[in-house]
Amino acid sequence: MGDDIRALSAQLAQDPQSLVFLRLGEALRRKGQLDAALRVAVNGLERHPHLADAHDLYARILTDKRDYERAFDEWDMAVRIAPHHTGALKGLAFLYFKVGDLEQAEAHLEQARKVEPDDASIDQAIAMMRKGAAPPAPTAPTAALDEARVFAGLEGANEGLLLIDGAGRVLGGALKDKAGADVTDTVAAYLAGVSQEAARTAKLVGLGAWMGLSAEGQHGNVHLAHPTPDALLLVVRERGMPLGRLAILAQRATAMARRWLEKQ
Repeated sequence: MGDDIRALSAQLAQDPQSLVFLRLGEALRRKGQLDAALRVAVNGLERHPHLADAHDLYARILTDKRDYERAFDEWDMAVRIAPHHTGALKGLAFLYFKVGDLEQAEAHLEQARKVEPDDASIDQAIAMMRKGAAPPAPTAPTAALDEARVFAGLEGANEGLLLIDGAGRVLGGALKDKAGADVTDTVAAYLAGVSQEAARTAKLVGLGAWMGLSAEGQHGNVHLAHPTPDALLLVVRERGMPLGRLAILAQRATAMARRWLEKQ
C-alpha cells in the first residue's frame, strides 16, 4: 500500500489535473490517513467540481470522519451529476438508515439495484436492512473483472492486456512485470489521464482524433488505444512481436472492449 501511495502521489505531482487523485485519496482513506485523504479529495474537487466520482470520494472520507451531514450533501451532489452513480446511491441509503428513514434507504438501494442488477452486495444490504442491521458503509467501486469476460477468445487474453476507465480504475485485464509481480494498479494509475492528454496534443498539432499509439521498448512493445472516449486500452507483448502484428492484435482487443463497454 505504501508503494502504491508513493507512486500515485508522484503521478499526481507530475500532473495535478490527473484523475489519479481518486485512487490516491481512496488509498489514503483505506490506510486510515483521513486528513491526508481529505486534502487530496478537496484539491481534486477544486479542479474537477463536476466529477461525480470526486464527490463520492469526498463523501466516503467524510463518512469515515463521522461528518454525516456534509457526506450527505456530497453524495446528493454526485447523484445530481450522475443519477445512476451506484456508489452515491448506496452511500445515501447508508445515511438514511443511520437516521432511521428505512423507506428512503431501501428506495435508494432498489434504485442502485436497477443500475447494477448483478451486484450481490446490494441484495445483501437490502436483506440486512430488513432484518434491522445496518447496511455496510459504502466503499470505493471495484471495477476489476476477470479479463476473460472482456477479451475471451483473443490471443493471449490472460496476459498483457489492460482496460481502464478515465479515472484509472481497472475494468479488465492484468499486467505483471518480468519477475511475475502484479503491477496492474500501478500501471493503471500512471495511465490515468493519458487519453485526454493525447487528445489535446493531437488537436494542438492538427492531427485530428488520435486512434492509437505504438512504441518499441528494450524488453517489449506496447500499443495504446481508446475503445471509447472514456476508456483506455494497453496491449503489451514481447519484443519479438512486430509492431504491425501488435497493432492488429490491439485492433481486435479494442473492438472486443468497445462491445463489452457498450453492453455495460
